[in-house]
Amino acid sequence: MTGYNSNGDVATSNANGHQNGHNGSSNNNGNRQLTADYTAQENHTNNINSQEKIQCYLSTEELRALRVMNEDTYPYEVIQEIADFIVKGSNMRPKIGIICGSGLGSLADIIQDAKVFEYEKIPNFPVSTVEGHAGKLVVGNLEGAVVMAMQGRFHFYEGYPLAKCSMPVRVMKLCGVEYLFATNAAGGINPKYSVGDIMLMHDHVNMLGFAGNSPLQGPNDPRFGPRFPALVNSYNKELINKALEIGKQMGIEANMHVGVYSCLGGPTYETIAELKALRMMGVDAVGMSTVHEVITARHCDMKVFAFSLITNKCATEYSDKKDDEANHDEVMAVAKNRQKACCELVARLIRQIQASS
Repeated sequence: MTGYNSNGDVATSNANGHQNGHNGSSNNNGNRQLTADYTAQENHTNNINSQEKIQCYLSTEELRALRVMNEDTYPYEVIQEIADFIVKGSNMRPKIGIICGSGLGSLADIIQDAKVFEYEKIPNFPVSTVEGHAGKLVVGNLEGAVVMAMQGRFHFYEGYPLAKCSMPVRVMKLCGVEYLFATNAAGGINPKYSVGDIMLMHDHVNMLGFAGNSPLQGPNDPRFGPRFPALVNSYNKELINKALEIGKQMGIEANMHVGVYSCLGGPTYETIAELKALRMMGVDAVGMSTVHEVITARHCDMKVFAFSLITNKCATEYSDKKDDEANHDEVMAVAKNRQKACCELVARLIRQIQASS
């Protein structure tokens, strides 16, 4: 999207889409801001051609996010350029990709000899805007394997299309990744689940897909995968069984489950009626991510292991109690308390994969 940049210039955009750059301004507290003038035509009784100019202030990060957000597609060549940038910058080719869910960014902190890329410094990469998502890509060694971990993912509710939310999975593929580990914080619908439990995903219900929204919409590039990929075995059974065995060794088997996850669009938490409907469909946990990443990973023939950390129990009965309402602070607190167990589970599983290869 021409006109928007992050070098101190600002864009003027009018109703016809024409943009012109001009200098930024500073606010009273000295923090430099960038401005964008939007000229909108309105119909008035006395002057049909009158115009109103609205000035808004955008930070450098917001302008960059706006530019990237308005890029509709990521052709193979662009994704290859991103992958080449990461491989060259890290001097490593990762075998395992990890997507860290809300509050689970510490998974990336245990990577050794790490090379860290901030999202904003990666060419053509989106920016994560959610608390608990650091916005960094970390490449390094973990249990003898070269891994790359996303400290922060991209969500549909941030305004990104699903293809862009899951684009980093394709970057991982072109970097050399064979396995995708996807983690998330989720609400537990299954009444047998408790806060702090870990649910290994063996299937999902794609509610966004029910509405006709898919990360694979549009022309298919066969260099990534087939036009009509099958998803009946999306989650690798061998990895699930290994994780269950690891859970027994760690002494947390009582807090581990195998279940079905569903992704809703967010950013609102679900209503009682929606949660009841999901439970009737066989869903055990619900969140706002992961499914489109898994679809993209399977499309390009990656092996997938995914789990949800149950950070709250979903209310399925009507109540006036505020305690029954989900909130992000609760999600972050539970994730912080359980991050050690989650990190150990991931590390031990990677160790087994590396030992068997």
